[in-house]
Amino acid sequence: MYSAVATPVTPDFKPDLPRLVAHCRWLLANGCDGLAPLGTTGEANSLSLSDRTSLIAGLAEAGLPMERVIFGTGSTSLGDTVTVSRAALDAGANGLLMLPPFYYRHAGEDGLFAYYSHVAERLLPRKPRIFLYHIPQMSMVSITVTLAARLREAFPGVFVGIKDSGGDFSHTRSFIREFDDFEAFSGSEPLAVSNLAAGGWGCISATTNVSAPLVAERLGARDAGDQAGLDDQIERVRTIIANADTVSGTKSVLARLRRDPEWSRTIPPNMSLDSATTDAIMGQLAACRDLYRDFSRI
Repeated sequence: MYSAVATPVTPDFKPDLPRLVAHCRWLLANGCDGLAPLGTTGEANSLSLSDRTSLIAGLAEAGLPMERVIFGTGSTSLGDTVTVSRAALDAGANGLLMLPPFYYRHAGEDGLFAYYSHVAERLLPRKPRIFLYHIPQMSMVSITVTLAARLREAFPGVFVGIKDSGGDFSHTRSFIREFDDFEAFSGSEPLAVSNLAAGGWGCISATTNVSAPLVAERLGARDAGDQAGLDDQIERVRTIIANADTVSGTKSVLARLRRDPEWSRTIPPNMSLDSATTDAIMGQLAACRDLYRDFSRI
């Protein structure tokens, strides 16, 4: 289980590094095997290039275990992707999670292959481990098995995995079946068990910012009754937050559980949830008592 880490921000929408470091430490102490900052939930596409590179440096300087971190580095700009990727690799990151360039959608698979190839060529001296990022509901661009195969053949040992946030597990399974030693992650924690059972690597998920202890307990549960009860709670947390909005919902719940209103701030165009909406979400989550138990230890 990797958490797609939410980014707390200051009133001028800069990363709030002390809060972020504290949250990352909490995630690692409460069941996460690793961290994936600067993804969709981390609002990376709303942060400047300098904000992203300074965030990477700040997490490394804080002593977080970089061997357990996969940074989101992809963007529509080839040059920016290379710059952020180099910063992550220089910091000792385990891997790079790369969105496809999503603006010129007519480019097709050949265009995606050219883009990823140019990035890989510029990073080769640093021995990158690149994870492709399939999130078509946001990017409107699909990462296919064919594209992955071409990249893996052209750059052995570089394109090592995928985060599949498309919500169709058959798509994830196609990568697991096609490639040996391929780190295929699902983008939702309710799919983590199915992913692992199929030979994948688990999940990189947004709502584990809140539910990490529950997911960790589920992955270690052996009793069928315990598994079913935990599956129900995990699905409940995911659905309630996603129905509100994954980014603002996650941050608003964190603000309440941490008793820290600063956590609710999002970067426009994302909008913070109002108090009434957050009250409703917290009311729906009240049955998940383990959430309150685990956050009481902060």
